[in-house]
Amino acid sequence: MPRLKILYVSSEINPFLKTTDVADYVRAIPQYMQERGMEIRILVPRFGCINERKNRLHEVVRLSGMNISVGDEEKPLTIKVASIPTARLQVYFIDNEDYFHRKSVFWDKDSQFYHDNDERAIFFCKGVLETVKKLGWAPDIIHCNDWMTSLIPLYLKTTYKNDPTFKNVKTVFTIFDTGFNHQFSYKDIIEKIKMQDIDDNHLADLKSGDFRGFIKLGLKYSDAATNAHSCLNEKLKDIFADLPNKTVNTVEQSENFTEKYYEIYSKLVN
Repeated sequence: MPRLKILYVSSEINPFLKTTDVADYVRAIPQYMQERGMEIRILVPRFGCINERKNRLHEVVRLSGMNISVGDEEKPLTIKVASIPTARLQVYFIDNEDYFHRKSVFWDKDSQFYHDNDERAIFFCKGVLETVKKLGWAPDIIHCNDWMTSLIPLYLKTTYKNDPTFKNVKTVFTIFDTGFNHQFSYKDIIEKIKMQDIDDNHLADLKSGDFRGFIKLGLKYSDAATNAHSCLNEKLKDIFADLPNKTVNTVEQSENFTEKYYEIYSKLVN
C-alpha cells in the first residue's frame, strides 16, 4: 500500500482524556499506521477537563482565528497542539470557550446531558474540516470515531465535495456503544447543521433527534463502516437492517485489530 495520509477524528484519545473505550481504540490505530509508514494527523476537542499545562498544549496561531458557523451564530475557533511522547504523534485540539471550557465532557455535575451537545458536535466537525484546509494537507482517509464525528462524512459528500483538499478522500466511520437518551429538536438541529448543498432530505435520519439518528447519518454517508463492539445494544442493531447496501464490519480492540484497519484502508484506496 502506498504511503497514505490518514486523519483520525475522535471525541477523546489517551493520554489526554479517557472517559470511554474510544480513547484507547483511537490511541492504538494511529501509532500502528505511523509505524507502517503512513502520515498521520489527529484532531479532538479540547474539553475543559484536559489540563493544558500538564499536557503541554500550546496554541497554533497560524491555524487559529477562524469563525465557524452554527446556525445563525459564528463562534471563534482556536487550535492547540500537543505530542504523545512515547509515540511521536501530534494531536491537534479544536477549542472554543463557549463549547469546550466546561470541566466535564457531555454531562454536567448533575449527570444532565448538555442541551447544546448538538452544537458542540457541529462546531467540532466543521472546525475539523476547516482546520485541515488551513493546514494545506489533503488526507486520503478520514477515520471518524463515535457519534460526535458523524457529520463529517455528510459534509464531505455535500458542502465540501468539490473542495480540492478533499477531492479523493475516503471516510471510515466507527460506531461505539456510547449512547445517550437525550432527544434534540429536529427542527432546530437541521437548521444548525445545514450548509451549502444540504437540504432536509440529507438530514432525514435525524428526525429522531437522538443518538441513533447521529449514528445512522454517519453510516449512510461514510465509505466504510465498522463497529467497535460485538455486543451492541438492541437499539443500534436494527440500524444495520435499514442499510442493506452498507457492510459494517465488527473490529473489536484485540491483538490484531489495527492490522484489520490496515486492510480496510487498503481496500478503500484501491
